[in-house]
Amino acid sequence: MNLLENVRIAFRALASNKLRSFLTMLGIIIGVASVVTLVALGNGLQESITGQIEGIGSNLIVVIPGNLDRRSTTLVSVPIYYSDYLAIKERAQDVKNVVADYSLSLQVVYNDKSLVTTVESVMPEYLQVRSTQVEYGRFITEQDNQRLARVVVLGSNLADSLFKGLSPIGREVKINGVFYEVIGVMVERGGGGFGPSEDENAYIPFDTGYERLVGSRGIQDGKRTVDSISVSAASPEVVNSVMVQVERIMRQQHRLKLDEELDFTVFSQNAILSTFNNITGVITAFLSLIAGISLLVGGIGIMNIMLVSVTERTKEIGLRKAVGARSQVILMQFLVETLVLSLFGGVIGIGLGWIFAILLANFANINALVTVGSVLLAFGVAAAVGILFGVYPAFRASNLSPIEALRYE
Repeated sequence: MNLLENVRIAFRALASNKLRSFLTMLGIIIGVASVVTLVALGNGLQESITGQIEGIGSNLIVVIPGNLDRRSTTLVSVPIYYSDYLAIKERAQDVKNVVADYSLSLQVVYNDKSLVTTVESVMPEYLQVRSTQVEYGRFITEQDNQRLARVVVLGSNLADSLFKGLSPIGREVKINGVFYEVIGVMVERGGGGFGPSEDENAYIPFDTGYERLVGSRGIQDGKRTVDSISVSAASPEVVNSVMVQVERIMRQQHRLKLDEELDFTVFSQNAILSTFNNITGVITAFLSLIAGISLLVGGIGIMNIMLVSVTERTKEIGLRKAVGARSQVILMQFLVETLVLSLFGGVIGIGLGWIFAILLANFANINALVTVGSVLLAFGVAAAVGILFGVYPAFRASNLSPIEALRYE
C-alpha cells in the first residue's frame, strides 16, 4: 500500500468521526496558533526596536552621568559637565560631531491647548549626530544660539496635538510662561515600544535653554552641567576605538585613576541594540515554550484518541492481517493517520495564529512579523508531535495477533 493510499484512508477515517477528530486537533490548533502569534509579536517588537535604534545612527556614542554597571551602594551622583563636552570635542579623533544637551519637563501651551512634554536645549549639530531632519521649516542655527533666540522646533506628534492640522510655522507657543516662535517641525521618528517618543519633544537653542529655562539648576560645583553628550563616530568601524578615547578623556576630566570606579557611562547604539535583541529573543522563546505546553497536551490527546481508534478497529486489523497484510503496513497506516491529524491541526493553527497576531498588533499598536521560519517551525513541531505521539498506538496496532483480533468483542 503506497503513501497516497494511506493518506486517503486516513482522511476517510477522520471524516467518519468529524467532531471527535476536531476535538482531538484542538490542542494542536491552540498550541500552534499560540506559538505563531507570540513569535510574530516578538519578531515585530524586535524589528521595531532595531529600526528605531538604527534610525538614530549606528555610529552614535552617548555619555551620561552615573555608572549603570555600578555594584556599590553609594548614592553620590556626579554630573557630567559642559567642560567634558568641550574636552571630547577638542581631543577625540575619528569623530564627525559632538553635541551636548539639557532636558526639562515643561508645559507647552498654544491657545487653550496645553501639554507637558520634554523640552530639549540642543546644539545646531544635533540633526547630524542624531541622524534626523526637519520635515518643514528649519532647525536651530548657531545665530539662534548666540543671540539667545526664543525659537522652537516641534516634534511631529507635538505639532499635531497643538495645532490640529494648522501650519505651526511662524506661530507662537508658550514655554514656561514665555512665548517662543515655531520655526520648524521634525520628521516623524516613531515610538514603537522603545522608551518615550522623540516625536513628542520640543527643541530650543542650547544657550537659550540655559539662560531662560535652566538657570541655577544647571550649575553644580560652579560649573555648567549637561544631561548627556552625544558623539558621532566617523564610521561604524571606529566606534569601539572612539568609545575607548571618550572614556579615557572622561576619566582625565573627572580625575579618575584606572582602578577607580567610573562615575559616568559610555555606550553605543550597537550595544543597546544587542541588549534589546537578546532580551526580546529570550522573552519570545520563554513565552513560546509556555505556549508549547498546549502542544504537549494536544499530543497526549492524539495518542489517547488513536489508542481508542485501535481498540475500535481491532477486528478490521485482524481481518487485514489474516488476508496477508504485514505489520509494517498496519504501522504505516496508523502513523499516517496520526500525522494527518496533527498536520491538519497545524495548518489551521498557523492560519489562526497569523490572524491573531495581526489583530493583537493592531489593537496594541505594535508590529507583528510572521516569518517563513516561524511558520515552518510551527509546522515542523506539529509534525513531530504527530509522529512522537502516534508511534505507540501504531506500534500497538501492528503487533496485534490476527487470531485474537478476530475474536475481539
